[in-house]
Amino acid sequence: MEKIKELLPDCGGQHHRLRGLLAAALFALCLWGALIFTLHVALRLLLSYHGWLLEPHGAMSSATKTWLALVRIFSGRRPMLFSYQRALPRQPVPSVQDTVRKYLESVRPVLSDEDFDWTAGLAQEFLKLQASLLQWYLQLKSWWAANYVSDWWEDFVYLRSRSSLMVNSNYYLMDPHQGAQACRCPLCWPQDFLYVTPTPLQAARAGNAVHALLLYRNRLKRQEISPTLLMGMRPLCSAQYERIFNTTRVPGVQKDRLCHLRDSRHVAVLHRGRFFRVGTHSAHGLLSPRALEQQFQRILDDPSPACPQEEHLAALTAAPRDSWAQVRQTLKTRAAHALEAVEGAAFFVSLDPEPAGLTREDPAASLDAYAHALLAGRGHDRWFDKSFTLIVFSNGKLGLSVEHSWADCPISGHMWEFTLATECFQLGYTADGHCKGHPEPALPQPQRLQWDLPDQIHRSISLALRGAKALSGSVDCHVFPFSHFGKSFIRHCRLSSDSFIQTALQLAHFRDRGQFCLTYESAMTRLFLEGRTETVRSCTREACNFVRAMEDPEKTHSQCLALFRAAVDKHQALLKAALSGQGVDRHLFALYIVSRFLHMQSPFLAQVYSEQWQLSTSQIPVQQMHLFDVHNYPDYVSSGGGFGPADDHGYGVSYIFMGDNVITFHISSKKSSTKTDSHRLGQHIEDALLDVASLFQAGQRPQRRLRGSGDEDSGHRCGFLSSKTVDSKTPKTPTDSEPVQ
Repeated sequence: MEKIKELLPDCGGQHHRLRGLLAAALFALCLWGALIFTLHVALRLLLSYHGWLLEPHGAMSSATKTWLALVRIFSGRRPMLFSYQRALPRQPVPSVQDTVRKYLESVRPVLSDEDFDWTAGLAQEFLKLQASLLQWYLQLKSWWAANYVSDWWEDFVYLRSRSSLMVNSNYYLMDPHQGAQACRCPLCWPQDFLYVTPTPLQAARAGNAVHALLLYRNRLKRQEISPTLLMGMRPLCSAQYERIFNTTRVPGVQKDRLCHLRDSRHVAVLHRGRFFRVGTHSAHGLLSPRALEQQFQRILDDPSPACPQEEHLAALTAAPRDSWAQVRQTLKTRAAHALEAVEGAAFFVSLDPEPAGLTREDPAASLDAYAHALLAGRGHDRWFDKSFTLIVFSNGKLGLSVEHSWADCPISGHMWEFTLATECFQLGYTADGHCKGHPEPALPQPQRLQWDLPDQIHRSISLALRGAKALSGSVDCHVFPFSHFGKSFIRHCRLSSDSFIQTALQLAHFRDRGQFCLTYESAMTRLFLEGRTETVRSCTREACNFVRAMEDPEKTHSQCLALFRAAVDKHQALLKAALSGQGVDRHLFALYIVSRFLHMQSPFLAQVYSEQWQLSTSQIPVQQMHLFDVHNYPDYVSSGGGFGPADDHGYGVSYIFMGDNVITFHISSKKSSTKTDSHRLGQHIEDALLDVASLFQAGQRPQRRLRGSGDEDSGHRCGFLSSKTVDSKTPKTPTDSEPVQ
């Protein structure tokens, strides 16, 4: 401080004490800044350590224990949602030689010898001629960009896509259910698998759900949401949370853009083709659930019909993006206020006039219809541009339709878990099904939005509606709970639950199609700043060897089990590489984009970019089990969600582990394809899981099952394998750590 005082101007002896205070303040400020900088650098260095990913489950090394203790010390007591953002490391650019080698290894099982040799030749030519220059540009970008791939991924994969958002881009999340037991046959479902409906009143369910969503938004603004920790240790990037609310994807002729507002105090509501603006706040703050219920009930009771063409106006958001962009310019001129009310809403609410959910009369078909209604609806009853649409059915069932460009499923899933837990366990309902509290009769009526639709738009709406109905009608959705065993059994086998399912999916798909195919599994890269996803190429040589062994009657029980464990270990290695930024696909994608910018022709990268994923898979994570009242509602578990197929002749498969003994699968395909059938694949998945589980039983070779849906086939499903039988006979061997996606 004496040195600082010497540098300060001398204002006379009377100000000597003031100079001392100023010197002390400057010294304290510099010391505080140095401390903050040191903590920031130390935490970033600590978060760059990934050795813990390579350790087996339950066996933590001394180095990892020390690392974990230091992370907790440098993180502070109560980190907020965005506390770690500045300390997160940037996603590394892998070695181009390693990426090409891993790529060739991944395509070898699905290519003939001739095709593989041709692809390997293209790869070698790429490494010799173009790889070094493209890699240098990519390294250059990684030095100044927050993430070397995420902005291009959002731009080129999502915003520049000209196809319909419906089915092709959006995904859905379901209401929870309860009471799943050990059978999925139609005779047992009505008693054992019932979807939770806290209230049958549509307006009441909408009131509580909207209020819960806005409570989540308030917590988001105040950063009161705890940052997500992978395996309870490593913080993940929270950047994607910023655009959950007040966000719309605005169509453009060549490229869309994401429009995000800082705040919005209303929601847009669609009911029977009529649009309404419903305010969410009063002079005293956020409206109560009962007041929101009152507003939604007013909309339901409004007898006014939709204006001509207004009923099908939302079909424009399901049209090809360039067509919708041109029509939107006219709407922006003729119906600016209504369009602004919809696009500027916190989110979109669809009060569906039809019921949905599981029914006792036809449980299988009703569950499939529920999924279809959430994914596509009727093509004109969702505003697909909004970040998400809350769908409330006439019988009180809920669902969420989410646009994909702004964030990935774990983000919306986190919000959905909070919403469901809050509206059921905290807000609750009265005995007669209404929201708790009292109505507010003084509230103004919901504002009916008026659309001035000129004649030239009528034809565009008709064309969009026709295309949306065709696309909606072509989607084949199938949802089924597999309740013979679940995560508990897999945990007793000392195996990764995700790798277990992925390997079984390879067996199921091979039995369905008679061949192997490129398989896409989504894994996150949120260990890094602004990371999004990476691809795990689950169709490995080890998985193919296991599948061939299962289909070979000459192979013994022990041989199949050994090959299965090898396939699981390989998948775990690929998953960990993806999590640590050493995957294949995002690196090749970024190299391809650089080649486009430089106008360089690369046959190898063009070949990679043109590949089709005939099997696209994803696990829906359960992130906040502490929110649910497990004691009073032990079976109240998430039902997950699904998405459309990535290829016209392929499947989209998502799955979620519900508790310890149930796995719910969501399967989609196109009815226009003669090669796919969602229900057929569902049966193969069930049979494959049972066959794999029987490998862990002491006894004979697993029973081979033939595809079929008759009574003879359904008989073994009712009693073949219970979770207790499996758990009591599973050997315990070491395995890798449990993946989180």
